[in-house]
Amino acid sequence: MLPLGPPGAVNPQSKGCGAVMRSAPFGLGRAPVDFAFGLAARCAQTTHGHPTGYYSAGALAAIVTHLVEGESLEGSVLRALRLLAVHPGHDETTAALHRALDLAAEGDPTPEKVETLGAGWIAEEALAIAVYCALATTDVTRALLLSVNHSGDSDSTGAICGNLLGALYGDHGLPHEWLERVEGRAEIAALADDFAAECVRR
Repeated sequence: MLPLGPPGAVNPQSKGCGAVMRSAPFGLGRAPVDFAFGLAARCAQTTHGHPTGYYSAGALAAIVTHLVEGESLEGSVLRALRLLAVHPGHDETTAALHRALDLAAEGDPTPEKVETLGAGWIAEEALAIAVYCALATTDVTRALLLSVNHSGDSDSTGAICGNLLGALYGDHGLPHEWLERVEGRAEIAALADDFAAECVRR
């Protein structure tokens, strides 16, 4: 892969959840986890200049990398936390992920618990909500519904939660009746098959 050039000027205070939403694919390419983390973070920096914005994006890519390798979700998050720890400015992302892990260990998931993690408009909150919802129940449908039924940026948290659940369970673990209704499903499946074939060729 060609090296990336220096990033241009970005807003150093920008840490919205958009960079996290687009970062899961970096974890699907069978690259070493530190490479996936770094590439996701660098790409996030093109629009989100705050460390929490780009390290949350990197953390999602790292979690997805571990999930597709067969690691559990909790184990994947813990390994991502160890990777985050060596990067200055990781503190908000790390704290948010720890809150998600702690909350998931408290028993039955509820919308009220989701709200304690924030509204999801900023990167670390969106990632934490998605991780919590995916981790707090093994019922995929319930996890997805939990991730979108709150008063914040619910489409973003739902998308990130779906990234995690897809990496964890594959399409066979997702609600079949929902998959059938996805617009452009055939095109998405063809792209996914092409991507998987390229990964196997390496």
